[in-house]
Amino acid sequence: MSLKNSPTDLHILIQQALAELGSTADPTAIASLVQRLNFGLPAEDEFCVICAWLGRCRLLHKLDQVQVPRSSVEVFQVPDLLAMFDSFSPVLIEVKSKANKKLSFTPEYYAKLIRYADSMKMPLLVAWKHHSIWTLFDIRHLKLARTNFNIDFNEAMRQNLLGILVGDVSYKISAGAGVHLVFAKERLISTEHAANDAYTETWEMRVSEVAFTTGGGQPAKLTAETSQLLATWDMAESEEHTETSIKKSFYANGDGMEFGHRALVHLLDWEGKERDAGGWRDLMRKSEITRSISDFNAALQRAMAEGVVSHVFNQVPVDVPDFLSESQIG
Repeated sequence: MSLKNSPTDLHILIQQALAELGSTADPTAIASLVQRLNFGLPAEDEFCVICAWLGRCRLLHKLDQVQVPRSSVEVFQVPDLLAMFDSFSPVLIEVKSKANKKLSFTPEYYAKLIRYADSMKMPLLVAWKHHSIWTLFDIRHLKLARTNFNIDFNEAMRQNLLGILVGDVSYKISAGAGVHLVFAKERLISTEHAANDAYTETWEMRVSEVAFTTGGGQPAKLTAETSQLLATWDMAESEEHTETSIKKSFYANGDGMEFGHRALVHLLDWEGKERDAGGWRDLMRKSEITRSISDFNAALQRAMAEGVVSHVFNQVPVDVPDFLSESQIG
């Protein structure tokens, strides 16, 4: 890790490495651990970035899991995060990323987490990334099966707190909303002939027109953030060819639904930002996570008024946890 590209919290990373390895450790080992700490834990870092971007997070930080006395590890399991969201008391969060449709904790692991949360008198939630979709639910929704405490993905979605706590929503882009590019043909570079009178032409072209449409394919001038929302959707494509131009259209066909936390991933891809282990941690340090949309829920409301978003869905859990009141989620 060069000093030129060092993270702003390098001194903290070095301190963590020294605490774990000791001040007499080999410098190479210390440098290696600092590098790994800088890469972070991708699932935790991604969840932190999502919470920061969705707008209801007042404070979120990782909990140091170096425990003393050493014997405490037989009794307590320190969760990954402590979080404070608007209008709610602080909560503890354990983060998991599992592709299986069932999330499973051993009785020992479950008991240690619960014991720590009860000692702190704080609710304990589980943030679970299943493929690309996040859920957030009270740990007590895991139920004891034959040997382990389990929850399946469908139940995690039914009990999801990501909306009421963090501000996540799901939404639909109106059918026909999209962007349309006209490429003017300027110079024929080559023609390749094939069988049956088929041929392929290679042209030098320029973008001569960019147009947007709203629901129903109606032409419209969109605000910048509304047009950026189109980049979060899986668009259908079509092409129209003439002797002088090619029109390429990207439009919503009315199918599907998208989540706000997945929209962030699409926007980061659109902006070309890295989302590997180091990339998520780097985004945690930035005050501006995306260049395109700073207030996602406000952008959705504006896009509804402009006819690009047709529906916005607010998800509430089937069972309200004891630490929340009905008035808080209403």
